[in-house]
Amino acid sequence: MTSASAAGPRRSLYWSVQARRNRGIRGLAVVVAGFLALYAALFPGLLTLAGFAKFSQTWFPLALTGMAQAMLMLAGGISLSMGATVSLGAVVAASVMAGSLGVAGGIAAVVATGLLVGAATGFIAVRLRLPAIIVTLAGSFIVGGAALLVLPRPGGSVPPWLSDLLAGSTPTAFALLVVVMLLWKLYAATPLGLSLYAAGENPVGAHRSGVPVEAALICAYAISGTLAALAGLFVAAQTGSGDPVIGQAFTLNSIAAAVLGGVGFLGGQGTMRGAVMGSLLLTAMINVMFFLGLPPVAQYIAQGLIIVGAVALPQVAERLRRPRKRRST
Repeated sequence: MTSASAAGPRRSLYWSVQARRNRGIRGLAVVVAGFLALYAALFPGLLTLAGFAKFSQTWFPLALTGMAQAMLMLAGGISLSMGATVSLGAVVAASVMAGSLGVAGGIAAVVATGLLVGAATGFIAVRLRLPAIIVTLAGSFIVGGAALLVLPRPGGSVPPWLSDLLAGSTPTAFALLVVVMLLWKLYAATPLGLSLYAAGENPVGAHRSGVPVEAALICAYAISGTLAALAGLFVAAQTGSGDPVIGQAFTLNSIAAAVLGGVGFLGGQGTMRGAVMGSLLLTAMINVMFFLGLPPVAQYIAQGLIIVGAVALPQVAERLRRPRKRRST
């Protein structure tokens, strides 16, 4: 068989796999489009450059943490220390940038902090064979305590020019999100990136097949921690200072974004683009409920019902599809 003839089946297999992965995303895309259309009707300024910039700034940190959570869930893990890592990244950025090291030193310190926290968490969970949910729950207290040690109360500062660049009237946040997605595509094509799905779906079989399961998992935790810390840096740029508890909401919201995007808790199921779309739906949903004037209690109830419905619909559709497949066979 020639290479040209072999390339045809490989391409068809690739697109069939992509179609199966995108099956749940199509319905999600319709829901997202509906919420965005409703949001644009309630707030026509969304269609302006400045309005889109503000929306993307609200979306960006949730998208980063959603991607960070999705990486771990694809590998069969989870992180309950996501919010604490966001807070730690924010206070490290505000503290270091206010000193002699400046912006470059602050960014380096945030990246190093996220890498260290993520790699340490991954090493403990993977090498010691401890449940990720327990390790990250303990880590949330440790990392949250470290954030309070760095800044016991809101303080520090981010240079105004950096705040204007990241959280000004230009859609820099959206451009950064595109860059992060492209970097993910490159990483997903590497052996470690390809190992994520195998490690999440069947870790024992993947290990016996020679897949570097432990290395893939530890790298996933390290990258996840880095993304969460960078989300904290962005939040600090938005507020102009660091807050040791500002990231608390990101833990559950990052899980919700990943689940809305079709990422399964058992590993090996879902896509990163789905997680990003899930974060977009969550952001649009919160903004729509705000402009509808719903009280906070009603917003929480509506948000929970919409999340349950969005997650349940693909499952119901799959169950309805199975009898049709049986009848056709």
